[in-house]
Amino acid sequence: MRKVVGVLMAVVVFGIVSCSKSMSQYNEEIDRAEKLMQSSVDSALSVLDAIEPSELKIDSLRAKYHFLKGYAHLAGNRSMIGDSLVRYAYDYYRDKDIVRDIRSGIVFAWYKFWSGDTSGSLAMLDSLSRLTKVPDSIMVQTLRVRALLGASEYQGRQLIPFAKKLYELETDSVRKVEARSMLLAAYEYAGETDSALFIADELIDYARNNNWGDKQFLFELERAQLLAENGRNADSDELVGEIFRKAGYDNGAADLLYFQYAINALNSGDVGRASRNLVLADSVAGKLRSEDDAYYRSYSNLLHAIIDFKQTGRIKLMHINGLNNRQNERFNRIKASRWEAERGALHQQNVALALKADNEHKTVIILIISIVTLIIAAGALWIIRIRRLRERENEERIEALQKMLDEYKAAPVAQDSGIRNSVALRSTMLKQIGIIKMVAETPTEQNREMLRKISSIDGKTDGELVDWGNVFEIIDNLYSGFYTKLHGVYGDILSLKEEQIIVLMMAGFSTKEISVITGQTTSTIYVRKSSIRKKLGVPEKEDIVRFLQGKPRS
Repeated sequence: MRKVVGVLMAVVVFGIVSCSKSMSQYNEEIDRAEKLMQSSVDSALSVLDAIEPSELKIDSLRAKYHFLKGYAHLAGNRSMIGDSLVRYAYDYYRDKDIVRDIRSGIVFAWYKFWSGDTSGSLAMLDSLSRLTKVPDSIMVQTLRVRALLGASEYQGRQLIPFAKKLYELETDSVRKVEARSMLLAAYEYAGETDSALFIADELIDYARNNNWGDKQFLFELERAQLLAENGRNADSDELVGEIFRKAGYDNGAADLLYFQYAINALNSGDVGRASRNLVLADSVAGKLRSEDDAYYRSYSNLLHAIIDFKQTGRIKLMHINGLNNRQNERFNRIKASRWEAERGALHQQNVALALKADNEHKTVIILIISIVTLIIAAGALWIIRIRRLRERENEERIEALQKMLDEYKAAPVAQDSGIRNSVALRSTMLKQIGIIKMVAETPTEQNREMLRKISSIDGKTDGELVDWGNVFEIIDNLYSGFYTKLHGVYGDILSLKEEQIIVLMMAGFSTKEISVITGQTTSTIYVRKSSIRKKLGVPEKEDIVRFLQGKPRS
């Protein structure tokens, strides 16, 4: 039983511990996600998605969780619609941890951009970029995001200082080329084409020296566009022709090269050549990009409208509509993308809520099991206690019986019949009745055997628990000859078993105790009592013993 209780208690402890993770366990999981972030953003997100943020009860854990969740979305170029709580992380780390302060600020700024607050995002990144005493490895992350966002908004002069600083801080050669490209774009958007051309030449030389064929191709195309912006249309045409000769007329950017030819021709006043090259550009784009390329078509429709106006002196509504439709397509795609991102965020929230509900359901089940187990354990302990008490009582009774037996054996045998009326004899007989009643109350095999030994001292029991002759004699002596009177009046109508029942009733034995001493079931005792009533004429509601005591002697 002790083993069972031990197992039950172990189950309860396990259930309670399993109901919820400790904060240290959550901390270990979040730290593991942070380490995975360096090698696999998806793996890190899987770990974070398995955590229910509402269960994080410590501010530092909540801040770290929301920061890493947003940082993973930023690193994986994913929707950040559902990362509004990254602000909590940013507020928590402010003036506490310079690294997490700036990184959480970058994530929060990118969240602002995703939620439509581009100006707020740029202002926040500008503020972070102006901080001092920041490690270069952290500042460079801020500048990358600031330059990327500024380029997407076609910033010029505002972007130049950030792109320059980024170029200075970058240590990786590839990253430095990217920073230089952003600076080129900044000069171009600012209208400083000479500076932009200078950087383009640098990039072309770097790509050529490092055998970056694709990069060189793109940088040369960028230079051709800059030459046109600078009014050097012939130089731009020459560079486009050189690219065609090196890459072939079926290269992956042929439509853009023909398009550049068209722009150069239009800028030179040759509308016919511009029209022919634009038709070629459209034809190649149809093969390379299909009719679904809204980005190319938005430029193509504008150029068609300009050429038509040059040729006819009129603006065709179809081109304006086409331009407007392409812009609408782009706008609708942006909206659809945002809706999809929001839907993805809602899906993630639903998954998190489902996970939370599942965890709560499991917790409730575990708690119920734990409570039931505790109840069972408590019941088992109570049963063990009761059994121990009974065992102790039995031991005490056995000791008492053994003591009585020893006293009875040691008692002197009466020589004179007059001793029957003495106080000592009456005390001995009461003890004998007490022994019989004690065994009847606790009928263990040990007690039964002890009673047989006591009963067999002065007579024979014939397999019974007691010597009935001795019992009848005791009842006569204790209750003024009750048995002799009973047998004398009703001996011819009562059986021996019925007489045994009556004398035990006289001595105060209960039905259950009588059944133990006489070796009969309680049901049989009840049947025999009913038979006794009929034989003696005892009314239904009257006690049998009282009825007999009230009968006169015959």
